[in-house]
Amino acid sequence: MNFYIVKRIFVLIPVLLGMTLIVFSIIHAIPGDPAETILGQKATEASKEALREQLGLNKPWLQQYGTYLGELVRGDLGESIRTREPIAREMLPYLAATLELTFASMLFAVVIGVNAGIISAWKQNSWFDYTSMVIALVGVSMPIFWLGLMEQWIFANKLHWLPSIGRMNARDPVESVTHLAVVDAIISGRWDQVWTVIKHLILPSIALGTIPMAVIARMTRSSMLEVMSNDYIRTARAKGMSPFLVVYKHALKNAFIPVLTVVGLQTGALLGGAVLTETIFAWPGIGRYIFEAISSRDYPVIQSGILVVAFIFVFINLIVDLMYALFDPRIHYQ
Repeated sequence: MNFYIVKRIFVLIPVLLGMTLIVFSIIHAIPGDPAETILGQKATEASKEALREQLGLNKPWLQQYGTYLGELVRGDLGESIRTREPIAREMLPYLAATLELTFASMLFAVVIGVNAGIISAWKQNSWFDYTSMVIALVGVSMPIFWLGLMEQWIFANKLHWLPSIGRMNARDPVESVTHLAVVDAIISGRWDQVWTVIKHLILPSIALGTIPMAVIARMTRSSMLEVMSNDYIRTARAKGMSPFLVVYKHALKNAFIPVLTVVGLQTGALLGGAVLTETIFAWPGIGRYIFEAISSRDYPVIQSGILVVAFIFVFINLIVDLMYALFDPRIHYQ
């Protein structure tokens, strides 16, 4: 197992290197002048040229890329052109906010999706089966921005049950330690704020987790139906084992490998695809951070942001690969 982990880490190096090359090339092909974006259209050509020289934008493309890789190897993500702040320090709160939202969304998606898929397979061709699969189809087809706006209109504006924007009460914020609002509220011992932060999480996590929930439900149902037709399931039933144990102890463990793959892929997709949800709910996440950097042609932030998201995505896939052996002892890594 240890050898496999080391081997996979070495495989990540060319993957991330290729990612930096692609991102660097595409970003520098975007029309627009960063110096003009920063200084404004009324700035003189001399001041623009001085800024280009200061930022290294007047150097050849290959030299710029080499400089960027050298800083990256040293652990330096660079400095934001727009704010002149170190990117690693500036990005951390945004990344933590997205990770918190992604975790809450996937928790909702996995708990609802897996159980809906299991019950649908268990009660195949029942009213629950048809209803849950129709809901799953609607969930996959429903645009996130529309669902988010409907949630705000119903639960925030009409019923006043939940807040519609932000991560916490802006008038009574929690001291930031880990940049994870729920964890920080627990550390501070302010349990009223824990519930406030959770309420802020509910609407965006449901909006973001609806599509993964629908995909997981359909995959779980399909995988469970295939497993429950096997001989060992019929043998367990013949021994008089309760249907609950047959389904959750024997069938689910063997059916969970493809579901686990989908969970890993959906988690990675949410990290980079949460910009719509973050915009609708004013959630200060990595998606909005990168989007604002694109609008201002902040090349270092765009490159570093995409690289960090790509690294987390690949790391999640590594964790999923290792979890295969946990659910299926027949899998061995060499």
